[in-house]
Amino acid sequence: NILDIPYKQRLEDFPWEKDFPFIRDSKKCIKCMRCIQICDKIQDLHIWDVTSTGSRTTVNVRGNKKISEVSCSLCGQCITHCPVGALHERDDTEKVFRAIADPNKVVVAQVAPAVRAAWGEALGFSREEATVGKIMDSLKRLGVDYVFDTTWAADLTIMEEAAELQDRLERYFAGDKSVKLPMLTSCCPSWVKFIEQNYGDMLDVPSSAKSPMQMFATVAKDIWAKEKGLKRDEVTSVAIMPCIAKKYEASRPEFSRGLNYDVDYVITTRELIKIFQDSGIDLNTIEGEEIDQV
Repeated sequence: NILDIPYKQRLEDFPWEKDFPFIRDSKKCIKCMRCIQICDKIQDLHIWDVTSTGSRTTVNVRGNKKISEVSCSLCGQCITHCPVGALHERDDTEKVFRAIADPNKVVVAQVAPAVRAAWGEALGFSREEATVGKIMDSLKRLGVDYVFDTTWAADLTIMEEAAELQDRLERYFAGDKSVKLPMLTSCCPSWVKFIEQNYGDMLDVPSSAKSPMQMFATVAKDIWAKEKGLKRDEVTSVAIMPCIAKKYEASRPEFSRGLNYDVDYVITTRELIKIFQDSGIDLNTIEGEEIDQV
């Protein structure tokens, strides 16, 4: 015959680094420990753990450390397996719309191939209906000035990696035994971060070529902008990418000129879908346009 619960609910409120590529809202956590299981048993990174003791027992970063202090590769699997949204990507959409509203900025967006293969499913489109032309048309209606295809930059990456492999082979067969072979390649910043953090003795094995996202951004700001009569800081580069690791890649210091990064903002597929859902644009009536050419 209990009609009222005399105990007040006390939600956990752990501080979190808001500039990290993904955010944890501890107040939503239900202690299901799925993040721990996927990180330990599948990814083998051991980022999450049951921490503290007694009534303070909870799920948090191992050792109650800051997320930036542990070797998280930003694979995003903990976000995918969190059933309550306690883990989610850092939302950068407001910053993009601020840039769009700035009359002194030319906003240039690039769309990754994986995005156009996935965005339509959440909105109920078939594979044939979810075209890259619809993404391009919708972004233009939202105020983006130019929309390009990252596939173009992927060709640049392939050529750079092939040239690097040829150089390594020629040096190796010329007698330079310091050359590392085989050469591994990946455009995934999560994979690169994993190698850096866990296999420091193998840093000279992966290709040194930039990913297509970074190559395109460099071309857009340093070459394309110059041809358009624009300064580098007048161009805002937005990358629409499939995962949160790209947010981390864009913020790496080697991809910046002071405070001016090659990629200013990264929007994930989920963020793009939310933008379309909130925009009021009827995607069913959009036929789509051709992607802009570099």
